[in-house]
Amino acid sequence: MAWLRRGQVELGNRPAQTEPEDDDSPTALIRTTFAVNRVINQNSGQLPGRAVVLARRLTDTLREIIDTAEVRPLDVYVVVSVKATLTDYLPTTLRSYLAVDPEARTRPAGPAGTPADLLMEQLDSLQSSADAVLVATREHDVDALISQGKFLRTKFSGSDLDL
Repeated sequence: MAWLRRGQVELGNRPAQTEPEDDDSPTALIRTTFAVNRVINQNSGQLPGRAVVLARRLTDTLREIIDTAEVRPLDVYVVVSVKATLTDYLPTTLRSYLAVDPEARTRPAGPAGTPADLLMEQLDSLQSSADAVLVATREHDVDALISQGKFLRTKFSGSDLDL
């Protein structure tokens, strides 16, 4: 029954604790992305259709950012941004909208527009931020590739010492 004991591995006759997974690891961030997608899907009947599309597009962008870890470890600032968006900014935005009385969601809420309009604006802002992080991550990859190319040319091209 060892397979029922989560987080333990059998070593001889005594169970030993495995290393707990880092909450900032790409695997943990991907798992969080799946959990947020489930929440979006579960509430899709209460959210405007466009909001569901925008929220899922946002999680797709965050997933693209996380996937860059296959090439190089994620920068700490990238991890903080992705994790905050997945665990705070996006869930809070959705919860705030869902807390509004369903009948009031399409009524103007002053000069800012309807709660639905505010939701779209907030989701657009989150998407803009995620797009900027993705671009910065990709540009860092390009910079790293350029640096590697310069290194290889220097390392393997003719040396000044060659006669």
